[in-house]
Amino acid sequence: MSQVLQTAQKVAVLGSGSWATAIAKMLMCNVERISWFMRRQEKIDEFVRLGKNPSYLSAARFDTSRISFTSDINEVVRDADILVVAIPSPYLKQALKKLHKSIRQKLVISAVKGMVPEENMVISDYMHFRFHVPMDQLGVIAGPCHAEEVALERLSYITIGCPNRERADQMSKLFSTQFVKTTVSEDLWGLEYSSVMKNIYAIAAGICNGLKYGDNFISVLTSNAIQEIARFANAMNPMRRDISDSAYLGDLLVTCYSHFSRNRQFGNMIGMGYSVRAAQIEMEMVAEGYYGTRCIHELNERYHVHLPIADAVYQILYEQKPASVVIQELAAKLM
Repeated sequence: MSQVLQTAQKVAVLGSGSWATAIAKMLMCNVERISWFMRRQEKIDEFVRLGKNPSYLSAARFDTSRISFTSDINEVVRDADILVVAIPSPYLKQALKKLHKSIRQKLVISAVKGMVPEENMVISDYMHFRFHVPMDQLGVIAGPCHAEEVALERLSYITIGCPNRERADQMSKLFSTQFVKTTVSEDLWGLEYSSVMKNIYAIAAGICNGLKYGDNFISVLTSNAIQEIARFANAMNPMRRDISDSAYLGDLLVTCYSHFSRNRQFGNMIGMGYSVRAAQIEMEMVAEGYYGTRCIHELNERYHVHLPIADAVYQILYEQKPASVVIQELAAKLM
């Protein structure tokens, strides 16, 4: 265990879902103890009793004597040097409404692969403009890293993005384990927008699967999707980036094809004829691509990037156009 991380940094996790649980598992390989904010006290009590999250990732066991749980967000923020935010994007704004302690001196790492609805902001921008955290103190976790596989200690790869390379290196050490390999990048915004958009394309892949399109078509859909991500990332933050890196392409592929992918599952139900509401109720978990679809669509009304697949998903989810008709029209445009 790293002595530097034990003595110098107090780390807190915000969130109680599967990804927050996977994040905590990685952190506890590197720091002596963590603080963990969960909104519901009864969930904390059950976690302590069982030694695992009662609702998510039951394969991940925890030494709860090394965890300071709290349902008070101000308490966990006050005592931490580093905040790892893993609250699903639809609930983030509401959760942070109760935050009164300043976080402008903290390192804030977003593990949220979504945008703040209504604000149409990626998490780093929201933390910067709403809470005045300097950009070089903000980081993002990106890449193909399903929480379920982390819980099972299957080899995974993540990229830590931060405009400050030294801080990116510092952040990456928190998550590097025998089963998680880390790399760093200065492309904070490109990684965030890619993480948002890959969920939209996973919904598209799921819709096509539900409509009985085959792997041949979905592979063409996916290859066009990475081009859309590249165009949009370049419009939002022009810089030199290799879109074939695992943080971009790898994350897109695993989200489009994996049976762990909530967004693909959600899309699959839409393709099979479920309404949006019925699919959400059936899943009982958040498919962040549903919210990301609207955010990217509204943001793109200003930038006018060519995004035919993302537009098609928006038409299906928000304009209630028949999925079969929309995908048939989309298929004629793909190359």
